[in-house]
Amino acid sequence: MRILMLGNSFTSANNLPGRLSGVLGSEVVAHTRGGARLAEQLNPATRNGSRTLSALSDGGWDFVVMQEMSNGPIVSTEKYLEAVEALAALVRGAGAVPVIYQTWAYEEGSARLARSGWGYAEMHDLLARACREAERRSQALFAPVGDAFFTSPDAHALYARDGAHPSERGTDLAVRVIAETIGG
Repeated sequence: MRILMLGNSFTSANNLPGRLSGVLGSEVVAHTRGGARLAEQLNPATRNGSRTLSALSDGGWDFVVMQEMSNGPIVSTEKYLEAVEALAALVRGAGAVPVIYQTWAYEEGSARLARSGWGYAEMHDLLARACREAERRSQALFAPVGDAFFTSPDAHALYARDGAHPSERGTDLAVRVIAETIGG
């Protein structure tokens, strides 16, 4: 099985692609850049866009996992939805299955969440709503990593010190959810 992961530091943190490869026994390739949005993956003038469009044109992928910037589905909902729909169409055209990697709200009580202006449950609900709409519109598989973070009894342990990125345990949870989505 070959998996292409499109995203940013939430995807590359703690070697998520390598861990997913180990769990699934699959080849996993990641096209990431810190702060990247999915729309970048469609732009041939960017490094990620050029690589992604070429990789999809070459084919041979089974799944393409798409992860948007942390608050992108909320602050730029329509742009996010348009990018997911366009990528999902390209992914299907390449013979692969698109997968939406739902991210999580910033850590409850963190400075980053306070600066965002959202409450913890509010940010989770807004992200979940936008990602589920992307799933509906694109008919992609849905990896509910953000939901798993939100319902975890020990959610604080899933976050790195910055209150946004995953800790090692958060990455382990993301790998498990994505692997279950793809494998099951």
